[in-house]
Amino acid sequence: MASTITLPDNAPTLKAESKNLDFYYGDFQALKSISMPVYEHKVTALIGPSGCGKSTYLRCYNRMHDLYPGHRYGGDGIHLYPDNVNVLDKSVDPIEVRMRVSMVFQKPNPFPKSIYENVAYGLRVRGEKSRSYLDDKVEAALKGAALWNEAKDRLHDLASAMSGGQQQRLCIARALATDPEILLFDEPTSALDPIATGAIEDLIGEIKQTVSILIVTHNMQQAARVSDYTAYMYIGELIEYGATQDIFMKPRRKETEDYITGRFG
Repeated sequence: MASTITLPDNAPTLKAESKNLDFYYGDFQALKSISMPVYEHKVTALIGPSGCGKSTYLRCYNRMHDLYPGHRYGGDGIHLYPDNVNVLDKSVDPIEVRMRVSMVFQKPNPFPKSIYENVAYGLRVRGEKSRSYLDDKVEAALKGAALWNEAKDRLHDLASAMSGGQQQRLCIARALATDPEILLFDEPTSALDPIATGAIEDLIGEIKQTVSILIVTHNMQQAARVSDYTAYMYIGELIEYGATQDIFMKPRRKETEDYITGRFG
């Protein structure tokens, strides 16, 4: 199935794009020639049934697959702009990639450290030692994740003592602390209650002012609420991509319409 990409005439600035991206788990091809843009300061949602390749695609952006043997990339890579760096090129340090492209996972995964040290972790990995600088960055990141008022008096408490919603916002703060250019969300609210989910969705709307966001979600309503662009994937292929309102109101492919309306998947 060939993908259908519809772009507005006044498309915003391109932040990244995959070019004919392939990905293999051993001999199994999980992604098939996916070309897709990610726009600056916009939210792009990846939707599709379980096993269609959404999370696999997401994890290509920050080289998470490098952590496991037998996985390999193909095609023309993923390019970050404006410097046009192919993050999948073997000459590019994956640690640096993960500084530029941060990730928030499905379940909150705070480190067994204090709230402060969770947020400062990436900066310490980078070699930052200035206490005043770390203090400023931790405060800014917690404010960016709408968590400062709840955490400022307990920065040295264990992060595990926080509620699930607070832990997920802490993970967002940890991701923001290194000043990433792109933030990846892999079903970030699937383990949260409706109130915490609403808080995360509101937060996504705020932080896209400073970063570009790529989010995997199974929740059609969430995709419609938080995203500017939506991509529908099926069995490792990009079926349709476009402005979210177009994908949900007037999809060009019947496969997309069937999925969105619940007749498939």
